[in-house]
Amino acid sequence: MASRRDPWFDNAKMALVTLVVLGHSWVLLPDTVLVEHLYDFLYAWHVPAFVLVTGYLSRSFTYTRARMWGLVRTVAVPYVLFEAGIALFRIHVGGEQLEDLWRDPHWPMWFLSALFFWRLLTPVLRDLWGGLAVAVVVSLVAGLYAGDTLDVARILGLLPFFVMGLKATPERLELLRAPWVKVVSVVVLVGIWLLTARTDQWAATEWLYYRARYDELDVSDSRAFLTRASLLVLGTLGAWAFLALVPRVQGWFTRMGAATLVVYLFHGFAVKGAGYAGWGGFAEQHQALALVVTSVAAVGLSLLLASPPVARVLTHVVDPLGFAGHKVGQAADVAVASQRVDDHAEEVAAQVAAQGHVTSPRG
Repeated sequence: MASRRDPWFDNAKMALVTLVVLGHSWVLLPDTVLVEHLYDFLYAWHVPAFVLVTGYLSRSFTYTRARMWGLVRTVAVPYVLFEAGIALFRIHVGGEQLEDLWRDPHWPMWFLSALFFWRLLTPVLRDLWGGLAVAVVVSLVAGLYAGDTLDVARILGLLPFFVMGLKATPERLELLRAPWVKVVSVVVLVGIWLLTARTDQWAATEWLYYRARYDELDVSDSRAFLTRASLLVLGTLGAWAFLALVPRVQGWFTRMGAATLVVYLFHGFAVKGAGYAGWGGFAEQHQALALVVTSVAAVGLSLLLASPPVARVLTHVVDPLGFAGHKVGQAADVAVASQRVDDHAEEVAAQVAAQGHVTSPRG
C-alpha cells in the first residue's frame, strides 16, 4: 500500500513556487523603495527554504538504475528542453542576445542544474558525519572560485540548505509544530523584514543569489566570508520560520503541490512575455497599482498552472519520456489483453469442437 503524501510538504512546495513566481514578477516593476525591500526580504529566505525542502524530499535517492533513470528523465531532460525553449522565446520574441546555451543556465533554469548535482551528491552527503559543517565550508570557499558553468556557484553556495534538508527527520520536524515555535517564527520573519530594509548597508541584492564570486562584489575576502555566513544564518532562520508557519491541513491548495515543477518551468514564458508586451512601461506610470496587479497576477498564474486540468496537460511536456513510456505501456497492456482474448477464444473453440466430436452419432 502506497504511503499517503504529507500535506505539509505539498502546501510548502506550492507556497514556495508561488513565491518564486511572485519574486520573478516583481522584476517587471520599477525599483521603488518598497519593491526593493519586498524583493530583498523574499530572497533572503524563500530560495533557502525551497532548497531545504528539496533536500528533505531527496533523502531517499540512491544510485539504483531506476533512480538514476528517474533523475535523467525528470531533471536532465526538462533542463535540456526548457533551456532551449526559454532561450528561443527570449531571442525570437524578446529580441535578446544569449550565449553559452546549456553551459550557463539561463533564467530560471539554474535550479534544475543544481538539483541534478545535489541529487547525485545525496547518498554521500546524507550519511556523512559533519556533512552540514562541510557544506558550510564549501559554500564559504566557493565564493572565491566558483563560476558560471552549470551555475556551480549556486550549486555550492546553497549547498548547506540542501544538506540541512537531507539531515532533517520527521521527528525533528515535529518540533516545529509547537505553538511557541510559531510565535518565534513570526518574530524571526519580522526581524528579517527589518534587516532587509537596509540590505545595501551590509550587503547587496546580488549577494542573495549566491552566484557571484567575491571579487566581483568588490569586497575583501574577510568581509565576503562574514557576509556569506550572515546570509546563511539569515536564510536558515527564515526557512525554518516559514516551515513552522505552513499549515498541515489538506485541501485544493495541497493537491496543487504535486505540480510545482510545471509552475516553475512554464511561468518564465508568461513573466518574460509580460515584459516584452510593455508591462514595465505601464508599471512606471502607475507604480502602486502595478505592484498590486502584478502580485495578484503572479499568484493567479501559479494557481492556474498548478490546477489539475492544466497541470495534467503540461506535465506531458515537462516529462515527455515518462508520457511516452506510459503510452507504450498502455499499448503493450492492450496488446497483451487482446492476445489473451484471442487465446481464450481459440481455447473455447477447441473445447467446443472436441465436445462435438465426442458426442456425434456413429455412421
